[in-house]
Amino acid sequence: MKPLTQQAAMVDTKDLVQKTVFSVLFTISFTHLLNDMMQSVIPAIYPLIKQNFKLSFTQIGMITLTFQLTASLLQPFVGFYTDKKPRPYSLAIAMAFTLAGLVLLSASGSFLSLLIAVSMIGIGSSIFHPESSRVAHLASGGKKGLAQSIFQLGGNAGSAIGPLLAAWIVIPYGQPYVIWFALAAILGMMILTRIGKWYKEHLYLKKKAAVNTAEPAGPALSKRRILVSLSILLVLIFSKYFYMASMTSYFTFYLIDKFHVSVQQSQMYLFVFLAAVAAGTMIGGPLGDRFGRKYIIWISILGAAPFTLMLPFASLFWTGILAVIIGVIISSAFSAILVYATDLVPGKVGMIAGLFFGFAFGMGGVGSAFLGWMADKTSIEYIFKICAFLPLIGIITGFLPNIEHHVKSKS
Repeated sequence: MKPLTQQAAMVDTKDLVQKTVFSVLFTISFTHLLNDMMQSVIPAIYPLIKQNFKLSFTQIGMITLTFQLTASLLQPFVGFYTDKKPRPYSLAIAMAFTLAGLVLLSASGSFLSLLIAVSMIGIGSSIFHPESSRVAHLASGGKKGLAQSIFQLGGNAGSAIGPLLAAWIVIPYGQPYVIWFALAAILGMMILTRIGKWYKEHLYLKKKAAVNTAEPAGPALSKRRILVSLSILLVLIFSKYFYMASMTSYFTFYLIDKFHVSVQQSQMYLFVFLAAVAAGTMIGGPLGDRFGRKYIIWISILGAAPFTLMLPFASLFWTGILAVIIGVIISSAFSAILVYATDLVPGKVGMIAGLFFGFAFGMGGVGSAFLGWMADKTSIEYIFKICAFLPLIGIITGFLPNIEHHVKSKS
């Protein structure tokens, strides 16, 4: 029998490991804000670089595709590797890649150098997301939906702030002013070095506690059912991020073309949409924890359909209102989808996060390239009419099993 003092020490260490660490959650969320804010500068300056480099919509789509592919292809592999061998300080290295990409983007003088710059930013993203998701998971204390929502809130807030800052800093003064965003990368490197220290100490505490820190057993489902469920989730990610690609890459062009607003005014509308996305993100995780993630996923994807179908026929005023509604509804899905997937395959947080973040980025890139090609062949307004039907794919959520029911039955 262990001495009483040793038992007490083990209990204290176990409490530290299992406690929700909100300071870490909000800090990693803030670095997610910085990361995605810097990334969002890329689409925010599309009107500027399209004019400066005389690019077609297809070439604009290729820039997004290059960024999204480099940001997506590496993520599952990074996650798979770090599930086995965590690398706490890789987060700061990710920011270093983003810093280098921003510096090159500010000085790019050709289409090729633009592609190289965005690919470096994409590599930084591919390293950042799996490991930062793991940090959020470790700091969750079991409140996985809440933790993922807090983490995602930072990213979506950064995606909203980026275009606004670009409209103030870059659009009026030119491409070289992108360099100012490098300050955010330097700040992120400093913060993530501290987070890496906590991460390393937390892994040590888990080992020292001598408790079973493995993930709970998965749901009582066959391997085939789990694979089918993961496939359904990836199809839902496709519908969400293909539609999001139309908004993030081409919403400004749509507003300029249809309503003849200025570039800065169009950026304000994009900011409003992305701010709504950030607000909606905070809803999905906690509601999924409380009512079941399957139902939140269903409502989030399919529930956006009536509003996306109305958007192409709305006036400028109602376009802004509908963009807010769509942003709030459709953004609540990702946290619920990601936590649902990690519950399906427990113990593989890094790999699952890498797979889903990577697939989301990949679909955004493919969607942007395809929609850019289609816009050149038809019109910007036409692609919004076509994309309006994508949320209807959310009806397949009905084929997902109720994980909470299965886990309860198994226990």
